[in-house]
Amino acid sequence: MRLILMPVLALALCLGIRASEAADGSAIRVDVALVLADDVSGSMTDGERQLQRDGFAAAFRNPALLWAIDAGTFRRIAVEYVEWAGPGEDWTVVPWTVISDRQSAETFADRLSAASIARGHLTSMSDGLLFAAGQFAKMDVDAERMTIDISGDGPNNAGPSISTVRDLVVARGITINGLPLDGGERALQQSSYGLMYNLTMLDLDAYFADCVIGGPDAFIMPVASRSQLFAAIQRKVILEIAAAPARVIPAALTLPASANLNCDAERDIQLPP
Repeated sequence: MRLILMPVLALALCLGIRASEAADGSAIRVDVALVLADDVSGSMTDGERQLQRDGFAAAFRNPALLWAIDAGTFRRIAVEYVEWAGPGEDWTVVPWTVISDRQSAETFADRLSAASIARGHLTSMSDGLLFAAGQFAKMDVDAERMTIDISGDGPNNAGPSISTVRDLVVARGITINGLPLDGGERALQQSSYGLMYNLTMLDLDAYFADCVIGGPDAFIMPVASRSQLFAAIQRKVILEIAAAPARVIPAALTLPASANLNCDAERDIQLPP
């Protein structure tokens, strides 16, 4: 229980500090503060990690992204890019950057492309959400909206309860959107250790919809194959900036009324170091 409560309490303290800083009139105002939190756990191949990174860099070179920014009230956004894997495996790749024009967008994309890609072990999406949510305490802008865009290729299998963390993050006014990678039925998954373990979740899209996302207009953008990843990433980021998400997969339609999905069924899985 202590392992779950400590990061949750730490997050609450961080967000409390951020609230006092946001009242400072010197902070510039942005339409959205967006944390891109990407899965680099052991189940992600090197090719998938690189493709994911390239997709986000390409999104910030897309003219449609600038159109979405220009349509906002303040015509600028703040973005940070982080990577996550197991408990304590969290990295800031590109820190908070204000984007308002083509030059600032391309600079962000260039920094993202040039940065090395981390490689982790287990999949602690809950720890990744805690880390991402804590980044809002570090920004020096005043955001109309706060959003986390989190990707993942499997359910939470380490760290705090995903549903507990999600509820706390959403209660702090942060929207969580999801990018489930390679959704659909997968009875077994190969880990980076060469071991096999059972996945009790037969539908990753449903898992994201019921256990991960939350907040106003929260949505998921499922990716069923690598060929879809580039287009899905670009569309998703633009929708998040515009604050007008399409009805991609409404949670009410994803899961049948009789579904009883255990959001933390995989949390007790332990793989050897």
